[in-house]
Amino acid sequence: MSKVPGLLGALGAGLTRMGERLDERRAETEARADADAGLDGSETLGSDDSAAPAEEPAAPEHVPAPPAYAPAVAARPDPVDAVPWGMRVAAEIGWRLLILAGTLWVLMRVISAVRLVVLAFVAALFITALLQPTVSRLKRMGLPRGLATAVTAISGFIVMGLIGWFVVWQVMDNLDTLSEKVRAGIDELKRWLLNSPFHVTEDQINQVAKNLSDTIGHNTNEITSAGLQGVTVLVEVLTGILLAMFSTLFLLYDGPRIWKWVLHLVPAQARPGVAGAGPRAWRTLTAYVRGTVIVALIDAIFIGLGIYFLHVPMAVPLSVFIFLFAFVPLVGAVVSGALAVVVALVTEGVFTAVMVLLVVLLVQQIEGHVLQPFILGRAVRVHPLAVVLSVAAGGLIGGIGGSVVAVPLVAVTNTVVGYLRAYAKENALRSARQAADPPTDQEPEPGPELAPGPGPAPAEK
Repeated sequence: MSKVPGLLGALGAGLTRMGERLDERRAETEARADADAGLDGSETLGSDDSAAPAEEPAAPEHVPAPPAYAPAVAARPDPVDAVPWGMRVAAEIGWRLLILAGTLWVLMRVISAVRLVVLAFVAALFITALLQPTVSRLKRMGLPRGLATAVTAISGFIVMGLIGWFVVWQVMDNLDTLSEKVRAGIDELKRWLLNSPFHVTEDQINQVAKNLSDTIGHNTNEITSAGLQGVTVLVEVLTGILLAMFSTLFLLYDGPRIWKWVLHLVPAQARPGVAGAGPRAWRTLTAYVRGTVIVALIDAIFIGLGIYFLHVPMAVPLSVFIFLFAFVPLVGAVVSGALAVVVALVTEGVFTAVMVLLVVLLVQQIEGHVLQPFILGRAVRVHPLAVVLSVAAGGLIGGIGGSVVAVPLVAVTNTVVGYLRAYAKENALRSARQAADPPTDQEPEPGPELAPGPGPAPAEK
């Protein structure tokens, strides 16, 4: 039994030496690995990992660094920096234009769906711009706003209704005479063609007349459907007239409040600019409507007088048509003049038609070169190319109504854009001045002279 403690002590000493050898080998292995990785061996030997227990897993192997003679690999640039600057600018502009084009397309689809309402409201705006000065004048004379609005609107509608009734009455009253003169004019035109240097024969004229008769006979169904569509158009026109009348009444009576309500829909940051651009746009529209009405009246009066003195039938209805078509720039003057020339040709002959054509051209030349620059002036100054393109685009989009609205829309847009550009420039200059000279309008601290003295307190009121 006395040998057992000795054996246990020898066994413990052997295990201790074995553990020390294992620790030494582990330290040597870690030092060799650190030296291969380019690290300092002393840090590894002095780290806490040497004192870790034997049960921990071995440290992960380090990836050796590339040799010094290996060529350097350049880093890849950022993809954004690889795109040229011009292409980036084009892309930024492109997607914004796509969003704007999509918005305009949706807006045009909505307008096409409610075209009757839009045209009625635009007509109400035109009539309001024409009648608003009368309402203001009656208010200055002492009439209440409601009474002034009612008197102006009712008087305007009565005048327009009487003009329409007079035109219809003149057409119906002269219809029989006109038909007789048309037949006589066709016979005279036929004789003139037979004796003209164009070498037109009677067989050719009869063949043309036969072709027209056959065309009308074969297209009876289309003509009938066109008549039914005409009834539908008539109902839509009457509905649009009623909408325009009610809209005009509300715009004349409550226009300022409607404008304030519209301003509340605008974002707060853009509200001051829109509030300043609105009155200027309204002045431009008012100047356009007044100027167009004056020019149309002058055209209708002078061309109508020329037609009357040349003994062309239905001079008054033709004058009214010339007045109405004058609201369609460029195209309206051509159509109304051509209508007058055709009526003169089929009723009074070639010589009278040529004289009517000369009268129409003379009046329209005076209108284009004297009346419009003098009456409209700089208020609705639009380049002729812009007028032509806007009328063509308006006609393609909205027909006759689009052609009527196109030019005032361009004029108003020009005014609004010009004002907003000047307003933004003025704000930028003001901000730059404020940044350069910061305001010093702070309240001064009370000095000794501002301090209340030892005098008596003020008496209470």
